Amino acid sequence: TILHPLCVKYPPSTTYRRCFLTELIKKHESTAAEPLDELYDTLADVLREEESTQCYKNYLLPTGDCVTLSESTAMISGGTTGLITWDAALHLAEWAVENPEVFRDRTVLELGSGIGFTGIAICKTCQPKTYIFSDCHHCVLRQLGENIRLNGFVLEPGVTWSIQTESQRQEVEAKNCQNPKLIVAELDWGSVTEKELVGLQPDVVLAADVVYDPEIILALIGMLQKLSTCRADRKAPEVFIASTIRNPDTYLLFQAELDKVGIRWQIIPAQGNSNFLYDVQPNVTILQLFI
Repeated sequence: TILHPLCVKYPPSTTYRRCFLTELIKKHESTAAEPLDELYDTLADVLREEESTQCYKNYLLPTGDCVTLSESTAMISGGTTGLITWDAALHLAEWAVENPEVFRDRTVLELGSGIGFTGIAICKTCQPKTYIFSDCHHCVLRQLGENIRLNGFVLEPGVTWSIQTESQRQEVEAKNCQNPKLIVAELDWGSVTEKELVGLQPDVVLAADVVYDPEIILALIGMLQKLSTCRADRKAPEVFIASTIRNPDTYLLFQAELDKVGIRWQIIPAQGNSNFLYDVQPNVTILQLFI
């Protein structure tokens, strides 16, 4: 079954306001009345709002369901690149859909979830017991929460974005028959402690497009090292990281730093067919790490 992404930009309320104001200004200018600065100022405000409009993308899944995402139309928005879906997230989801046994009845932690595509796709197709979305940017976390709701999940009221204590976690109950437990956690790789990670107990750790900046590689590896010892049974989780190789030097640096700390890795063979449609086929590699 082929999974086709369908991108539909639903007209936001600003579109109606812009059209209304434009027509109102035309009518006003056709009279002999004095120009109203307030009209032009309001139109300028609406146009600025339209620059940051959201688009909605629907990705059809083999089950007949779909993942619906609201994301920014700009590559960088709100000071972060985490408000759009990147190619590595699509590839990781493709691999997951083809390998559901890796996730079935297991606890999955995703690092740098962004707006949630990979995790939502896995929750709809792979039947995890628990799925923990995580990120550190508040704008991203808000957008992630919206996308979870768009896909049939209900956020419990009155819970804050944090992993400090159980009462501070944001949990989501899925409406579908598999009913996985979904958690959204604010997770800063550099500051989180092993003690704070104990409550997560992941069997599987995922990440997509997190190896793009040399400055965050050490923080990522440090996070993986903390996760290697946080399980009560002392059994390290399985780790899979998908990366779009834009700068080969950065990717090679990541591999070299893994070697330095003794984390073994292997490349997951590429899928035979791409399920998603890409404008240009990206250079994406999935690594399995042994932490």
